[in-house]
Amino acid sequence: MPFWLRFLLVLWLAVGSAFALSPDQAASDTVTVAELPREARQTLALIKEGGPFPYDRDGIIFGNFEKRLPSQPRGYYREYTVKSPWRRDRGPRRIVAGKQGEYFYTEDHYRSFRRIIESKQP
Repeated sequence: MPFWLRFLLVLWLAVGSAFALSPDQAASDTVTVAELPREARQTLALIKEGGPFPYDRDGIIFGNFEKRLPSQPRGYYREYTVKSPWRRDRGPRRIVAGKQGEYFYTEDHYRSFRRIIESKQP
């Protein structure tokens, strides 16, 4: 194997492991619904109502390939776009919904997640 190819492989492995999270670290941060941006609160309400959604890709399977969320079978998570008013495209913000009613928010296109905490009614 050429030196440059070995170098790239080692670099790729080093960079990848620097950003990998253990399952215990995945989505360990939280955010309350009140702390979410207005657009994220609107998207969360649409998810709970079952739509209609403004983007064709809303509701597609989220693969969790980076393992940033707790491990679940494929198809467990669905992703939804949170509008980014300063962007012409879908932007980086998403809400990922789990089948058991858990929600996660990312504002950096899946690099980090915060679990959305909903206040309980007394």
